[in-house]
Amino acid sequence: MLEHEFFRNALLAGALASVACGTMGSIVVSRRLASICGGIAHACFGGVGLGYLLGFNPSGGALLFAVLSALGIGAAARRAQGAEDTAIAIFWSVGMSLGIVFIGLSRGYAPDLLTYLFGNILAVTRGDLIRLLLLDAGVAAALLLFYKEILALCFDEEFLRVRGVPAYPLYLFVLVLAALSAVVLMKVVGIILVIALLTLPAAIVSPFVRTLKGMMAAATLVSLLLIVGGLVLSYRFDLPSGATVVLLSAGVFLLSRFLARLFPGKCLRKT
Repeated sequence: MLEHEFFRNALLAGALASVACGTMGSIVVSRRLASICGGIAHACFGGVGLGYLLGFNPSGGALLFAVLSALGIGAAARRAQGAEDTAIAIFWSVGMSLGIVFIGLSRGYAPDLLTYLFGNILAVTRGDLIRLLLLDAGVAAALLLFYKEILALCFDEEFLRVRGVPAYPLYLFVLVLAALSAVVLMKVVGIILVIALLTLPAAIVSPFVRTLKGMMAAATLVSLLLIVGGLVLSYRFDLPSGATVVLLSAGVFLLSRFLARLFPGKCLRKT
């Protein structure tokens, strides 16, 4: 397998993606943002369609729609408690519908459409690797600068307010980071499956760790193993790579829950 350059690029992409999946995925799981990230990921399909319609890079359109969706859902959640679910449903459905309409209005055939929907890590380019590297650097910088604040946001938002830290801008910042992660990870598993890659590794390790840092480190390692394992299986059995990674992750998740029942461990705590 390693004789092929595309497979070596895929392994490198998997290693870079695992960092974002492990770190941002731990925040998403701890803060219970999975449904929001799912809505953002699907809403960005409208940007993909806009890129096809206007003739620019669909990834740029996806990034624009993802950030606007993150800010829109965050604003709706602040205006009315319990409005997150409604906002997610609206952005999710409208984004997907706009993408379909834009693609229908564009001339010609959309050659890479299935890649955006279902991913193709075996077709990553140097530009994709650079974007993954920049995402990892951005997430690492955010954690170095605001780790304590993000930790409090995940587990005790009231503590932030007592300390005078503006919780709402920090919440929006985390949502934007999640949106950026979803867009960059599209090439690995696609819009439809990206939420699984952001949540399953962190969910697998959550019963066995006590700190957010430990969760991030363990989830990064597990994510790397899952992506590499999924790539090997997809290569051996000629299966779609993104879907294979997700199915393998789901199987390991079920195994982790079984082991957690056999060997009860404490869940993640605020440390």
